Amino acid sequence: MLLFAQAESSADVQDQIFDLVGNSIYGILALLSLWGLYLVVVTWRRVGAKRFKHEKQLNEFLAVVEEQLLEKDFEGVAEICDRDKRAMAQLVYLAVLNRALGYIQVRQLLADRFRRDILADLENRCSLINTVVKSAPMVGLFGTVIGMMGAFGKLATADQVDPAILAGNIMVALITTASGLAIAIPLTIVLALINIRIRKMEDMVGAGLTRFLPALKHSLDD
Repeated sequence: MLLFAQAESSADVQDQIFDLVGNSIYGILALLSLWGLYLVVVTWRRVGAKRFKHEKQLNEFLAVVEEQLLEKDFEGVAEICDRDKRAMAQLVYLAVLNRALGYIQVRQLLADRFRRDILADLENRCSLINTVVKSAPMVGLFGTVIGMMGAFGKLATADQVDPAILAGNIMVALITTASGLAIAIPLTIVLALINIRIRKMEDMVGAGLTRFLPALKHSLDD
């Protein structure tokens, strides 16, 4: 009788541990979903702040810059770009401020700073989103394993188990995997869209530098 009571007490403690771990998994998944959503919003806005919306805007901006360069009005160019946070405007501003270095060094400086200060920052943010994408299904699977262990633990320690109760426990365990996938799948799609926006921004900056650098060289040579 004493052994039976000890077995029941041990089973109750085991059930409490599995329930605690299972509830913790739900909390972790909720935090991952909120963290992923925050990263997506911040990164999306960051990319939007760094790019021209379309090529027409870029051409209009470069036309104004070229006009100022023809007049050697470097201060005017700097004033135009000073408060503009878009990547192309920041690079033009950097080139004008460092024009004393010479054309070749300025060109190398722009390439290095674009890669280091802009693309690297966006790639780091995307890496964080990708970490959430990979972590959520794994956390969900861990929750399922814990839930299944708890369900089969009850099956092993009980003389009679209601199949409906056991099936309900297994269903709850599988919810964590479904939740992890529900977090990862939308984030994967949004991450792909963000990467497309980054590639478009990179292409537009490349086209802008191809037009800006000859105008700068002509202005410096004169």
